[in-house]
Amino acid sequence: MTTRTKQPAGGALLLAELKEFASFPKATQRYIRRSLDIGFGRADPIDIWARDEGEAASIRAQGRFYKQIDHLRMQIPDDSGLDMIEPFLGMLATLAAFDLGQDRLPSFASFRFLYERLLGASVRPWLPAAFCAASALPHLHPEKRRVLLQSISESAATAPGWSNREPVFWPEWVEKVDMAAAA
Repeated sequence: MTTRTKQPAGGALLLAELKEFASFPKATQRYIRRSLDIGFGRADPIDIWARDEGEAASIRAQGRFYKQIDHLRMQIPDDSGLDMIEPFLGMLATLAAFDLGQDRLPSFASFRFLYERLLGASVRPWLPAAFCAASALPHLHPEKRRVLLQSISESAATAPGWSNREPVFWPEWVEKVDMAAAA
C-alpha cells in the first residue's frame, strides 16, 4: 500500500478507501492492482499477473489500450468544457468499454475506484457518462449490461458536484510470505 500525496493522508480517508477496496471481490481487487501496474508502468505486468497465455494476451491488449492514458490525463476538460467532450469522452468510453469487457469490474464503484487512480480526481465528473456509455455497448452480454447499469446509484449519476481530493490509497501487488521461512 502506498499513498501519493505530499501531506500525510487523513486517517479516516485512507481507511475509507481501504475499506472500499476490501469490499470488492478478489478478482476485482486483482484486476485493479494489475491495471494500476499497467497504467503506471510499476512493474512487468506479464511476469506478475499472467497465470496463463490467455491472461498474458489480455494484459498485452490492456497495455495497448492504456497507452492512451497519458493523453487522457492531459485532455480532461473542466466540468463545463463541452467543447472537449467528443475527443475526451470518446477515448474514455473506449477505454472503459475494454475494462468492462474484461468482466472484472462488476459495478460503478469498482470502475470509479480504478479510474480515479488512473486519471486523477479531475475525471470524476466524466465517469458516470463514460461508465453508462461503455455499459450500454453491444459487446457486453445483455444481462451484464443490465447489472452494470443498475449498479450506478441515482446520486452518483446526478451528483451536483465532485470532490477534487486525490485518492490516497493505491493498492499494489504484495508478495506472499513463506510462513515457514519467516518463523
